Amino acid sequence: MVNLQRSRLFLAALSRVVFPALLFFLCWMGILLAVDPSQAEEKDIVLPESGIHYPGGFDPNTVGEVHGKAYGYLQPESGPVRFQLMSTRETYTILVSPAWYQKDLENKISDGTEVRVQGSKSLGKDGQLYIIAQKIKIFPSGETLAFRSEDGSPLWKGAMGTGGGFGSPSRGMGGMGSGGGMGRGRR
Repeated sequence: MVNLQRSRLFLAALSRVVFPALLFFLCWMGILLAVDPSQAEEKDIVLPESGIHYPGGFDPNTVGEVHGKAYGYLQPESGPVRFQLMSTRETYTILVSPAWYQKDLENKISDGTEVRVQGSKSLGKDGQLYIIAQKIKIFPSGETLAFRSEDGSPLWKGAMGTGGGFGSPSRGMGGMGSGGGMGRGRR
């Protein structure tokens, strides 16, 4: 009789500890499973056509600004959203952001749209010029879309979808101006 009573007391005490811990664990698992895996941080990849590391290939030492017209907006299943920018002197491939982060921008840059892109310039192994976008200003509206911080860190790392919150391209980062040696890179 004493052993049965001790067993019941032991089980009651155990249930006060185990059940809350189990409930806590299940709640955290539910939160983790609710996160869309497509919005997880992108792993750094090498883009096959250019040999450029993305998204980690941003080099603050090569930041410049280019103004021209956008053509050929492409949102591939994997890799960054991209488009061609034709300036008066060169044509660049602009590497923007992951497709899920780009959702707010879709259809805003149509063929012939005038844009100013600030970002890290690179020459791809294919001989083409590339810019990993930091900011894009769309004309004539003047809307500025931000994709990377001043040091080049992707704003989508830690962002959980779109809608104008922190890290959203629709939030913007202010004007881009033309001072500070833009177009020649920072040295």
